[in-house]
Amino acid sequence: MACCVLQITGLIFGGIGMVGTLAATVMPQWRVSAYLDGNIVVFETIWEGLWMDCISHLGLRLQCKFYDSFLVLPPPLEAFRALMCIAVVLSVLSFLMAIVGVKYTQRTEEDPQGISIFILAAGVAFLLTGVLVLIPVSWTGGSIIRDFYDPEVPVPLKRELGSALYVGWVSTALLIAAGAMYCHF
Repeated sequence: MACCVLQITGLIFGGIGMVGTLAATVMPQWRVSAYLDGNIVVFETIWEGLWMDCISHLGLRLQCKFYDSFLVLPPPLEAFRALMCIAVVLSVLSFLMAIVGVKYTQRTEEDPQGISIFILAAGVAFLLTGVLVLIPVSWTGGSIIRDFYDPEVPVPLKRELGSALYVGWVSTALLIAAGAMYCHF
């Protein structure tokens, strides 16, 4: 009974982590403009994501533009895009393997450890997905914090942590928890 609860909990965590991975990948709020001057009235908010930049004018009008060329992107951004796309695909595959594993795991009196190979594969895949999401999210967060406190970076170029990073960190925690639950069997 306890293993069924653990499997279902892992499935729920993995499903939420999968959705969070997809959301963090497509969200444009990876880097958000920081306002450090004494100006209280803010007319524009700038969002920078993996796929596009957006500018919000007074919170009324949102204007987004996809990056023009793949060739002009900085190498870290290209790598982060690739890692997040691989993580999305792997999270979907992990979730499907977990569903199959939960459905077809049979425990009998002869084999009380009767665990599906799908459960173990889903656990490893969830752990790998969590690491794949953690790398670009934490790297971006670290570079934002480093640039924020660097006195040589001009104030208009300073950014703050965007909500996509927080979604990515929560997704990472859920994916790693799901993977640990499935690998525990």
